[in-house]
Amino acid sequence: MAFLEIETADYRNLEGGAIATGASFVFFIGENGQGKSNILDALYTLCYGSSFRRGTDAEAVCSGKKSWQLKGSWTDRLDEKTESAAFTDVLKIQWSKKGKSIKENDKPVYDRKYLVERYPAIVFCHEDMDFVQGEPERRRFFFDQTAGLIKASYIDSLRNYKKVLKLRNQALKDRVMDLLDIYDYQLATYGLYLQTERTALVDGFNSTFSDCHERISLLGREVRIEYKSSWKYDTVDQICSQLALNRERDLLLGTSTSGPHRDRYSFIDGPGDYAQRASTGQKRLMSLVLRIAQAEYFTAASGRKPLLLLDDVLLELDPEKRKRFMVNLPEAEQSFFTFLPGEPFRDYIKRDTIVYWTEDGRFTGT
Repeated sequence: MAFLEIETADYRNLEGGAIATGASFVFFIGENGQGKSNILDALYTLCYGSSFRRGTDAEAVCSGKKSWQLKGSWTDRLDEKTESAAFTDVLKIQWSKKGKSIKENDKPVYDRKYLVERYPAIVFCHEDMDFVQGEPERRRFFFDQTAGLIKASYIDSLRNYKKVLKLRNQALKDRVMDLLDIYDYQLATYGLYLQTERTALVDGFNSTFSDCHERISLLGREVRIEYKSSWKYDTVDQICSQLALNRERDLLLGTSTSGPHRDRYSFIDGPGDYAQRASTGQKRLMSLVLRIAQAEYFTAASGRKPLLLLDDVLLELDPEKRKRFMVNLPEAEQSFFTFLPGEPFRDYIKRDTIVYWTEDGRFTGT
């Protein structure tokens, strides 16, 4: 799918109105704070129903306003421009204090899982550094997101696991002993599925990631991802036994001390943990490679090409790495970039490119 037009109303600092986006590449050029990242965030929200930032829907409303709205007109085939009117669909998201509604062609969308399957998008942003140097939770988020792009059943199991985990933790705090055996079985069932899928994902993802990392970094040695599951068993009964053995400790701490929510991912090379020794520039590059590998792996698994959203991601790369990064960008239905005015964005313009200058939430085409 590709967006032909994006329309915003009272969303962050964007002036509002519609802009044409019917091209393979769309560039937004402007100084910091002018709205470049916000238009990418609007696109991401249309794809997934929520921001790629960690704030709330209420924080996305323009100052002094009480609601916001996003509308995207899209087509399954960007090259069918002559027939775009006949094949255009409309996705609309509205938010107010009363709640949020998502509609596709005026029909309500009740589960955001549908959007993940329908509008696959991959965002490259500064916060991706957390996948390399941040807390373990952020690494789990990345690989959960990757698994969810490939398999919708993973999203369901992750939701169910989190729901049971919350119930079990509350039972531990309240010492409701008669419920713990039930929650243990449910936690083991959903958690074992996640553990199995994570193991398979890393096994398949590693080749894509390692090859891509070497092509761009020219490090001269392989960097791979290592997955360590919290549970060391591979049957529900064995895991339930482990949970029973850990119960006294869990009751003492008032929380579940083992399970997929405690799983770990590491970046390993020959000497050991590469992320612990890498420079800031190497970590930045690795975070970008993770997103490239995510897109390539998704396309290989699904046969589809995602939307790419790249938010000022080239700033910390030296010129040679920038070139190799751009050469190795995966195929996409559409790619949206943000650049500062001083960046060599003209070097990346192709025949099918729209360029907008961004100032104070307004977009002016060239």
